Amino acid sequence: MVNNKKVKSKDMYKLVSKLVIYRNIEKDSILFGLADICRQFEKEDYVPDILTDRILDQIHRLMDLATLYGFDDNLWHNYLAYLLAMTENPFTLVSEKTGRVEGTVNDFAMNDFEIFHQLFRYDFSPIEKALDLNCFSLIQNYRSVEKKEQFYNKNVSIRVKELSRALEQAASPEDVFITVMDFYKRYGVGQFGMNRAFRLSVKDECCSIVPIIATSNVVLDDLIGYELQKQELVRNTEAFLAGRPANNVLLYGDAGTGKSTSIKALLNLYYEQGLRIIEVYKHDFRYLPEIISIIKSRNYRYIIYMDDLSFESAETEYKYLKAVIEGDLEVKPENVLIYATSNRRHLIRETFSDRNEINEDDVHRNDTMAERLSLAARFGINIGYFKPQRQEFFNIVTELAKKDSRITMSQEELLRAADRWSIRHGELSGRSARQFVDYISAENGK
Repeated sequence: MVNNKKVKSKDMYKLVSKLVIYRNIEKDSILFGLADICRQFEKEDYVPDILTDRILDQIHRLMDLATLYGFDDNLWHNYLAYLLAMTENPFTLVSEKTGRVEGTVNDFAMNDFEIFHQLFRYDFSPIEKALDLNCFSLIQNYRSVEKKEQFYNKNVSIRVKELSRALEQAASPEDVFITVMDFYKRYGVGQFGMNRAFRLSVKDECCSIVPIIATSNVVLDDLIGYELQKQELVRNTEAFLAGRPANNVLLYGDAGTGKSTSIKALLNLYYEQGLRIIEVYKHDFRYLPEIISIIKSRNYRYIIYMDDLSFESAETEYKYLKAVIEGDLEVKPENVLIYATSNRRHLIRETFSDRNEINEDDVHRNDTMAERLSLAARFGINIGYFKPQRQEFFNIVTELAKKDSRITMSQEELLRAADRWSIRHGELSGRSARQFVDYISAENGK
């Protein structure tokens, strides 16, 4: 039976102050803010209006967090589960790799899980009664406004609410321990455990990896054709996830043929197996060593994704990439691969005037040419994506149209319209086919 006995309000500060493993929770967090409020309330040395303002400030912060992550029902429980899911420290990072470990650290962990067990049953009613408030009752029975996925972090929301519900059923600190350890082993901890995709954020020459909240739901079957290309990409990615030797991959070829779509689809296919993707733009390549130092010891497999990669002959950022792929003193960790897309097979743009300049001024012309071509050579697998022939284009249109119930025109009418579209737009590609089908769908949906 679940123990729902409430903990008296005056105990919160004493509880929180005794945290050990989770002591690195920020001191300006909602948890410590409420704990300090409870301490002041216990002393009975406060001005009611001022204490009320402080409480409402923390409630406001909690509601902001709930909006960001789509929390509902019991926001207090969601918040406590959020702290357990997102707090990174040596204990939680080891736990995501191995699950429960043996040793004295478990005694400290049990101390903290006893505290969280009590916090889950915390009784705010004395404060509400003394200050004539109902905000704590409201946040523990909260009905959120339904939001579209792009307006909140659904990945974190799903995991945290799952943990929150499980901890509500925990009858003892031992149950909390088992539940949290199973959660870490299954999903991991922190932003890398809870999120699928990331990008680099640079501020004042300092870089950080931040989650991408809304990611595409595309799957490989959405890309019509290119079966051999998709098979080779899947084969390499599955080897990577299994810990077998795998290669960096360059997807090159014509625009609009599905190179980026193929990589995005991998994320949806293999996220549950520990795949994460970090998008990096070429102007941030100098931070690649820092990115790798952050992720190399985590229990996930990372693809560093570089979309539409190419360089002008005068650009030098490609040298950072070359060093990271194969040339730096530090060996690239086995849990990191680089997948790039480009319209250029050799990545670095070269003109005839470049060759003339090399002829005139460069003593070692062949060395210079080899330097410019060596970047593409460092991708072990090169997969070509090229524009479809007219019949292949029609096949793509047909398959896409079958998936849209709003398109009711005959096959003959559809292909005649597709032909006119391709002539008018001057392009045969999967992207053009998708645009055409969306256009027809919109017209039929009026």
